[in-house]
Amino acid sequence: MTTLLSAQSITKAFGGVQALNLCSLDVEKGSVTGLIGPNGSGKTTLFNVVTGYVKPDAGTVTFEGSDITGARPNKVFAMGIGRTFQLTRIFGRISVLENMLVATQREESWLRGLTRSMSSKSELDAAMEWLDFVGIARLAKLPAGSLSYGQRKLLELAYVLVADPDVILLDEPAGGVNLTLINEISQKIRALNKEGKTFLIVEHNMEFVMNICDSVTVMHQGANLVTGTPAEVRSNPLVLDAYLGGGEEQDSIEEVANG
Repeated sequence: MTTLLSAQSITKAFGGVQALNLCSLDVEKGSVTGLIGPNGSGKTTLFNVVTGYVKPDAGTVTFEGSDITGARPNKVFAMGIGRTFQLTRIFGRISVLENMLVATQREESWLRGLTRSMSSKSELDAAMEWLDFVGIARLAKLPAGSLSYGQRKLLELAYVLVADPDVILLDEPAGGVNLTLINEISQKIRALNKEGKTFLIVEHNMEFVMNICDSVTVMHQGANLVTGTPAEVRSNPLVLDAYLGGGEEQDSIEEVANG
């Protein structure tokens, strides 16, 4: 397989706190890659470095072989790296459909893109198709701010998909949603992956990660701990040790590890 996205020897400190320490990660084209670790292990910081929201102190990020280290988030998005957030980020005062139309214009300002795309039938059709794909097309005319938390998760996923990125980074897609919605999100990811979409997923739900990912990287205290298949990771004693004292998270990974 071909490496699509790569972060190598990433280091980042915030004051006296070393958030990332020579952390590396490769995402193969067409794969579903998981990124897990205890709270505070640096997962979201690495996501933020890759997508341009945080500039690393050292290390490099490459996408399709090009160095994108320190590129601004809008440039990273325009190049074909889409992401969601642990806490959903949508435009609450405009409609669900208008949120989608903003995302269709990944190389324009959001206002110019929205104005232009409102008159484009192809972009309207694409927006509605993705809303239908995630199951919320019936809510297209509602203000996005009126959606439930789970519906906002689905909107944010559709928002990323309509921009047609080459790789999709999902930050805790199963966080705070019920089991039914978790299963729906899993099915959507599998369907898209079968069509060739590449995913990198940060998630605390171990069952979700182990069931959907091809490869899993475990982080601990800002560094790589283990990388391997779900079967290799869940049986590795270093991973279980890293989660000791993790409460519900520890129980979850042990449950998965024991089958």
